[in-house]
Amino acid sequence: MTLDAFRPRQPTFLTAVQYYRATAHYGTSEIYRISLRSPHMLAIEDLSIAFGDRKIVHNLSLSIAPGETLGLVGESGSGKSATSLAILRLLPETAKITGKINFSGEDLLSLPEPAMRRHRGQSISMIFQEPMTALNPVMPIGRQIAEAYTAHHLGEPRTTIKSKVLAAMHSVKLPEPERRIHDYPHQFSGGQRQRILIAMALINRPRLLIADEPTTALDVTVQAQILHLLKEIRLTHNLAMLFISHDLAVVSQVADRVAVLQHGRIVELAPTSELFRNPQHPYTRSLLASAPTMHTDRTHPLAGL
Repeated sequence: MTLDAFRPRQPTFLTAVQYYRATAHYGTSEIYRISLRSPHMLAIEDLSIAFGDRKIVHNLSLSIAPGETLGLVGESGSGKSATSLAILRLLPETAKITGKINFSGEDLLSLPEPAMRRHRGQSISMIFQEPMTALNPVMPIGRQIAEAYTAHHLGEPRTTIKSKVLAAMHSVKLPEPERRIHDYPHQFSGGQRQRILIAMALINRPRLLIADEPTTALDVTVQAQILHLLKEIRLTHNLAMLFISHDLAVVSQVADRVAVLQHGRIVELAPTSELFRNPQHPYTRSLLASAPTMHTDRTHPLAGL
């Protein structure tokens, strides 16, 4: 039995969320639940990514509606970041990519590079992992945020650019933007550096935001602040968001739906509350069981994957 037997002929024109269960065999993987929304802002169809003979993403299909947050979870090496980089076509030339990535009616994989460059950082933005490595250590953060804006707004007056940068810094609640616009990344805390990356991603008012492990290496208090900020931004700007994480607890706080990725295959896709209340796939249950809670029996080892 294949997934195509259960897939609507024209999923783009569905009028409501549909839930159905199917068993689709892709190697050793089984998909137990799939849900689709329409209209889609982003629709990925049968995406596969390979490096040489090694395939790291297998026939991945998912969609994101305007204003929706989709969580993409899985252990390290499951293909989460590769999927996000494929959307922006930032994978190296050695990567072989097949399938379709439709964004607002355009197949991003078939666009010429100049057209793709107009999407990158403008209609689709990304918050990268590890702000200390994503930011240039020898460039003031004001200039770095400005570069994200001027890449799509050539010839703008310097006063306009500065006002846009300050507005972006204010929007992510960086302290004293007027004074700190000339400071360097090392002069900010980890949480503040993450806010700088968010400001860079939002300065052009994108319609889709890809957040790749945006709370990694942050302490719990700062993590909660960043998650709250992302929620506020999503509501303020009506953003669609692809939120990537290995941490199910973090995803549960921000996502409307969750897709679980194992070895490059989506094994479960469901509304967040349903997935946490009634996980169907053994891998999803293992992920949930591997996270310690206040009620975890410390005398037994955590469940393995």
